[in-house]
Amino acid sequence: MKGNGLSPGKKYRLRLALLGTLLLVVQIAWGQPTAPTLTSGTLGAVGSDTMAGLVLRWGEALTARHPDINLQFQAGGSASAPTALIAGTTRLGPMSRPMSATERQQFIDRYGYPPLELRVARDALIVVVHRHNPLDALTRQQIDAIFSTSLACGATRPIRRWETLLETAQWPYGHIALHGRNLASGTHGLFKQQALCNGQFRVDISEHPGSSAVVAAVGESPNAMGYAGYNHLTPMVKALPLADQHGNTLAPTDSSIQRDDYPFSRDLYLYVNLPPGESLPAAEQAFIALIMSPEGQAIVRASGFVPLPPEELNAQQPW
Repeated sequence: MKGNGLSPGKKYRLRLALLGTLLLVVQIAWGQPTAPTLTSGTLGAVGSDTMAGLVLRWGEALTARHPDINLQFQAGGSASAPTALIAGTTRLGPMSRPMSATERQQFIDRYGYPPLELRVARDALIVVVHRHNPLDALTRQQIDAIFSTSLACGATRPIRRWETLLETAQWPYGHIALHGRNLASGTHGLFKQQALCNGQFRVDISEHPGSSAVVAAVGESPNAMGYAGYNHLTPMVKALPLADQHGNTLAPTDSSIQRDDYPFSRDLYLYVNLPPGESLPAAEQAFIALIMSPEGQAIVRASGFVPLPPEELNAQQPW
């Protein structure tokens, strides 16, 4: 039998080459990449303390899906999110209020494009009193007269004492002790805009770094009133419905907040630094995909917030 003229060494190398080609063809035919891409890395976010528990729960669910992703969240208040986004210390900024025109413009001045704005959940601002307080509802004008000095919503005189209100005329606690959020909070800014008609807060309001502290303070004091986020309600306080001029009342409920019927409803946001035409790193993509998923919205409800309607989720396409 004739030989093919190849040495044993060359025959061996030829077989290896043919085998490598065959494996490549099989990978392409099966649609398998030559090297798997792992979703991993540290995920940083800076922003709303109202959303802190929600963001951390999202982070836990993300780590359950992708054990190599580590979420680090700094809850400095909604005002801290634009600052961190503009400085480039984070790509993700959760906020309990929309970014202001000034904050948005500062971002554009820095990067040349606007931040991506995603609505991720719904919440509401509520006025709370002690659970034994006989007050059943307040009008917007009464809320403004209680919390502000400006009376910008149409009240004719300030309200400082419980006996001024009909339902609490016999409430034996005199002065209304007020509690609210600090200046860095999105809740503070939004309450000023919506409930005080952009008026000025009274200077004697006790300010707290979180809504849970507001609710706790009101729950401990029969003479107290405060404002907080809907998800911080406890049995220690009573949430007051809003009354219109005809005496009709509307309470903050999941359905009234989701439909945006309750006047002090609000969206919760995630602002993202995403250059046009580019893709986010895999960790950020996985985080946003989780938030918009049924699992992510179930976490919204479990955290005391209100999930977005499916049509609103579907209308948002981050990339």
